[in-house]
Amino acid sequence: MNDPASIIGGWDERLERPGNITGDFCFINTALHSPGIWDSQAAKTFLHYALPRLQLQLALIFIVTQSLHVLLRRFHLPRITSEILAGIILGPSILGQLPDVQSALFPQEGDVYLDLLSKIGYIFFIFLSGVKMDPKTVLRTGIKAWTIGFLAATVPVIGSLALSTVKLPTLHRYRWPAVKNIATIQTIFPFPVIAAMLVDLKIMNSELGRLALASALISDLVSNLTSNIITYGRVGQMGYAGSIMLHSTVLTVALFLFIFLVGRPICLWIIHSTPEGKPVSKLHVTLMSLLVLVVVLLTDNVGLNYQYGPFLLGLVVPDGPPLGATLADRLEALVSGLLAPLLVTYCGMNMNLFELFDLSFISTVWTILASVYAMKLVGVFVPAVICRVPIRDAVALAFIMSVQGIVQLSFYYYNSVNQTFDGETFSMLTTAVLIQASAANLIVKSLYDYSRMYTGYQKRDIQHTSANSELRVLLCGHRADDVSAGRKVLEASFPSKESPLAVYALHLVELAGRAHPQLIDHQLGQKSSGGTRTEKMIEILTSFEQQYMGFATMQQYTAMSMTKFMHHDICTVAFNKLASLIILPFHRKWNHQGKMILESSSLRAINCEVLELAPCSVAILVDRHKVRRHVSSTYNVGVAFFSGADDREALAYAKRMAQSPDVHLTVVRFVPWDIYAGDSQWDAVLDAEILKETRMQGAHQDNIVYREERVKDGAETALLIHAMEEAFDLIMVGRRHKDDTPQLLGLSEWNDLPELGPVGDMLSAADITTPVSVLVVQHQNLKSI
Repeated sequence: MNDPASIIGGWDERLERPGNITGDFCFINTALHSPGIWDSQAAKTFLHYALPRLQLQLALIFIVTQSLHVLLRRFHLPRITSEILAGIILGPSILGQLPDVQSALFPQEGDVYLDLLSKIGYIFFIFLSGVKMDPKTVLRTGIKAWTIGFLAATVPVIGSLALSTVKLPTLHRYRWPAVKNIATIQTIFPFPVIAAMLVDLKIMNSELGRLALASALISDLVSNLTSNIITYGRVGQMGYAGSIMLHSTVLTVALFLFIFLVGRPICLWIIHSTPEGKPVSKLHVTLMSLLVLVVVLLTDNVGLNYQYGPFLLGLVVPDGPPLGATLADRLEALVSGLLAPLLVTYCGMNMNLFELFDLSFISTVWTILASVYAMKLVGVFVPAVICRVPIRDAVALAFIMSVQGIVQLSFYYYNSVNQTFDGETFSMLTTAVLIQASAANLIVKSLYDYSRMYTGYQKRDIQHTSANSELRVLLCGHRADDVSAGRKVLEASFPSKESPLAVYALHLVELAGRAHPQLIDHQLGQKSSGGTRTEKMIEILTSFEQQYMGFATMQQYTAMSMTKFMHHDICTVAFNKLASLIILPFHRKWNHQGKMILESSSLRAINCEVLELAPCSVAILVDRHKVRRHVSSTYNVGVAFFSGADDREALAYAKRMAQSPDVHLTVVRFVPWDIYAGDSQWDAVLDAEILKETRMQGAHQDNIVYREERVKDGAETALLIHAMEEAFDLIMVGRRHKDDTPQLLGLSEWNDLPELGPVGDMLSAADITTPVSVLVVQHQNLKSI
């Protein structure tokens, strides 16, 4: 402690102040910036300066974490496993065994900066989690999710209270707060952790994933409410607690009023100030970030855990565009990619697995952890079975709902800083999170396979659908252009009394600023938040239904989900509606001049996933209807037939179109010079059968033409295919052919888009300016069954 006068002027006397207050203060000389090569004395290395050392620490943490994740993700272990292990490696457990290295890279005086960054990262992580949550979802949740969510939250609470009552008398009094807090933290069901696990396992949009999200939202709210009630009850048992409870209650209510009466109006003002269809400005994002920090300051001074305020503020932010989507878009990468995981790694760095003294209490900690975890598993599994969830799925749901992650770690670290937990208790609790998170991922991965729901699901294609029976088609679209192009194909399908058409339209909307995917059924009067774009798509297909009233039925849905999970929604709707064909939009778009204006890699990824997973036949529609050409009353359809199941499926659909008098169908069969080359005997029989039926149908109908073209290799085939571009409005081709097909030799080497096959790839080239559209058909993928 040094007097300022003595430092400045060398005086020995002290400054006397009223109330026995002196002028003493603590002085810390912190070297922040390194002068680098300009350090003339060269007295210190750059590690003695706070900022360069912090940058090196962050780089080491990031490198070690990512290296471990690259290795461990092959074994289906979650990212949190790599983050905790990285902390153990860089902490006293391993790196600490080299004292000189540890003190140089991670000295004690530098902990404050990592601690501050990790807390800031977690604050914004929990704020974004609140932004993505929609509390109104609770009101729309079914009885199954309510039953599972409520019982899952209440059973562990009752069990943990009973366990604490039994264990406390056997322990020293100073251990009681630790036991009570461990039991309380174990009973929470953090929605952000469960949602992150479902994303990591890629099952968020599955039936199990939707049930887990809905149940987790209810359990999270119920468990937080009960834990706060228990906390107030414990305070109320103290003799002097009346004034404390009154003071705490008043401040808590004041915080809630500030969030609802100040935070919510600011959010609405930002939304009102943002032009429709535009993202929120950077100034408004900065204002919201500042508001988050103000709420954290108020929450901490109220006496609550600092994470409650940002979470409540996130809940009052309207989810989705423009504000919620922009906040998630601008902050997600930095927060979830670097700052929030820093808290997990920092917790690992505070573990010391070699300094364990009170083994008796450690065994008590593990007993409590195992007991409450078992109660949580039972509390989820039993209600799930009662609600008729399959046994295997109920077990998977129990492990999903009971998973632990960054939220539990934040509570553990908060209690460690407050000295409720000592070092060895904190180390054991962090180890428990590592074990439970890793085990839960592996168990759920082995128990739940999304694709197995299609087992035994066969003959859902056009070939096995009678010409006089209803054809069920799932039409998918991201934009109004996709729906307009799909409508043209549906009109060509000729819905009639003898050959009715059932269309299920799925409007795909990217989930922005939300954590909960939605499948909206417009037949039930549910409204989509996709805006005018979705409304326009609905209008286009509604007019189609009215045009073919009695011959075509239309059911429209909107799927709001993350782009990487949209294929789950598509396949689920196709499976539930017994669709025979899924029509997907191509990822490239052209304008009226034939110039390509859009190429979406995310849309291409969706198409590839659907082709792999779909329970029925799939067609990708390459649309060039915007390109101008002469108007004709006849819709000219061409089929390029080589061999195989995909070509037969394309021809079966074309034959159905040919029932319309406005459709002129031309089937061009490409025959190799060696007629015995390429085809298997069974494929040759099936090809001959469907071609025979086509020729017989053409004998009775003037709008069907069949011809054969003999070709030597892929070069001759390419010339004929390009000649077809000028003659047809729509060309239908199969996607897959055998590698040794003589008619396609050499074309596979130039195939840039494998999801279209060699012929489809050639017809969908970006430089083609003719107005021909292409339908690339894949027969039901039996490999996924």
